[in-house]
Amino acid sequence: MSPLRYGGRIETLLAETFERSQVTQLRHAVASCVAAAGLVGQRLDDFVLAVNELITNAVRHGGGTGQIRLWRADGTLECEVSDAGNGFDGGAPTDSRPAPDSPSGWGLWLARRLSDHMDVRTGPDGTTVRISTTLAEERAH
Repeated sequence: MSPLRYGGRIETLLAETFERSQVTQLRHAVASCVAAAGLVGQRLDDFVLAVNELITNAVRHGGGTGQIRLWRADGTLECEVSDAGNGFDGGAPTDSRPAPDSPSGWGLWLARRLSDHMDVRTGPDGTTVRISTTLAEERAH
């Protein structure tokens, strides 16, 4: 998945490799970056929570490390989180809500609902999840 999906000018806000001990610090960095990019209020909180779910999944299920890229392009914030885990058994998860007693699947389900769009690519070499949200000034037009 290339950050050139929307064409136009791309402004990279954050790009780094992370490990389990950096999840909290990274969540704060994401919050600062998306606020500076213009995301506000509940949409800011929702997007940060969605990203937190993705980075937590990467360290839990992807071998303890991951990569994050966060950028702004054409009035949209995009975040991509990748890991080198074994991928999902049976392919990418569906939009279905996990069963109430299910111990897994909640993070991606929540991230999908807290962002405007989500793509998941998974396989034996790892998983990449991309979420996006439209900035408020762009939603008003």
